[in-house]
Amino acid sequence: MRYTQRLAEAGAVASVGCTGDSYDNALAEAFNSLFKAELVRNKGPWKSIDDLEIAVAEYIDWFNHRRLHGEIGLVPPAEHEGKYYRHNPAPATVGASVQSLH
Repeated sequence: MRYTQRLAEAGAVASVGCTGDSYDNALAEAFNSLFKAELVRNKGPWKSIDDLEIAVAEYIDWFNHRRLHGEIGLVPPAEHEGKYYRHNPAPATVGASVQSLH
């Protein structure tokens, strides 16, 4: 099945950058650069794909839940996000009664 057709069926919109515009995916590029430097170059190679999958999951857990981020007061990003939402609860929306997919 075609990619765009699957996106349409899922109600998703493709996020495709413009040719030659390096700022389109700057955040993703920055994360990928850190990921490659901190995990792939420093800790690889791995014996199997399973070992690599575990290493990636551990890195993402560290990155979100244990890494102290200087720009947000030397707290992990997940902690900062939790504090934000505790102090800024989401307003009730019209579609709030929609059944969850989870």
